[in-house]
Amino acid sequence: MPKTNASPWQKRPFHRQYLMRQANDLFDFFEAASINPKGGFFELDDEGLPLGEDNAVRQIHVTTRMIHCAVVGSLIGRPGSDEIIDHGMNYLWNKHRDEKRGGYVWSLDDNGITDGAKQAYGHAFVLLAGSSAKLVGHPLADKVIADATEVIEKRFWDDSVGAVREEFSEDWTEVRGYRGQNSNMHLTEALMAAYEATGNQAYLKKAERIAELIIRKNAVKLNHRVAEHFDEYWVVDKNYRHPNEMFRPSGTTPGHWLEWSRLLYQLWVLGQKQHSWMTDAARNLFQRSIELGWDKVHGGFFYTLDWNDEPAMREKLWWPVAEAIGAASYISAHDNDAYFQVWYRKLWDYAENHVIDHARGGWLSELEEDLTPASKLFVGKPDIYHALQACLIPLYPATGSLTHAIIEQDHKVR
Repeated sequence: MPKTNASPWQKRPFHRQYLMRQANDLFDFFEAASINPKGGFFELDDEGLPLGEDNAVRQIHVTTRMIHCAVVGSLIGRPGSDEIIDHGMNYLWNKHRDEKRGGYVWSLDDNGITDGAKQAYGHAFVLLAGSSAKLVGHPLADKVIADATEVIEKRFWDDSVGAVREEFSEDWTEVRGYRGQNSNMHLTEALMAAYEATGNQAYLKKAERIAELIIRKNAVKLNHRVAEHFDEYWVVDKNYRHPNEMFRPSGTTPGHWLEWSRLLYQLWVLGQKQHSWMTDAARNLFQRSIELGWDKVHGGFFYTLDWNDEPAMREKLWWPVAEAIGAASYISAHDNDAYFQVWYRKLWDYAENHVIDHARGGWLSELEEDLTPASKLFVGKPDIYHALQACLIPLYPATGSLTHAIIEQDHKVR
């Protein structure tokens, strides 16, 4: 038989070293520089310096994602990680948490609350942070899990549809008229983490119900395009517009199709591989994102498409390619179709040559259509979360979440 270059990169020693080196470079860039001595974490500029250092605003997704990533660091043996977990968990519990009214506020600065909104998106990441912190035995983890679970169940969860309401004001007055897939997608991720951390099947059942609604009921019927926006009765709103395209982009977002493709495979595995529709949908979501979202001239994923499948926002962000790498790796661990391994390599080629900032560290958050660095949607380098998982997911068994897989492999090595 002729020798070929077909074996998966994930099994090759050099590639595995490359991935760990990239992960370590991300930790080097983000960890120490992100710590705000007054509590919480800074967001960083392109050079890795704090943004708004004098009175920085701390947003809840930044706090919680840093906790999660520091847990990953602790699990793989990165020195310094445990202090970062403790720093973040204390700020989350003592500052973001609304002790009087319940729930967690969106953002604070040194003087107190700057945005008291209580969003499903933020609470999903609170549950993820608590669930991750439990894996390293943080003393606040059980409190955070229990508190976040109670708030999600009491305030956000709509059992009649199997998904969450989107947003409330600080005093728990509901902001009516909108439902979003993004918050539900990240809650799916968090619910799976909570299930792995606690063994409570109720978390997994909720995750499966969200996937049924967002993907099986809607995305599959939309030819495997994920609708971002719905009215409060869960009717797709194709004309929805919001001034903040960062969190609620108009049209459809191929990056989220890719994120769902990995989460669906993970959910399928955790659900004892009972729901075959999940793997079929995952493969189709990945392939549609490549077919419609990948720029065949310059490379990279267009940020958004309109409902005629034409690029709307033509900028290329760092997180869709990170999610695509994780998805390609996860799917190829369960599916022998060479298509996913071919794209795994192409995606890393693109990231290495255009997205990773070799001179300054971190990943460039935004590129123009022609791959020139830009900052229309994002300033600086927002966080470590997406890129870190892209580097580490390929190194571990595709048997659940990244944190679960690290622990599982560690137990096998002992």
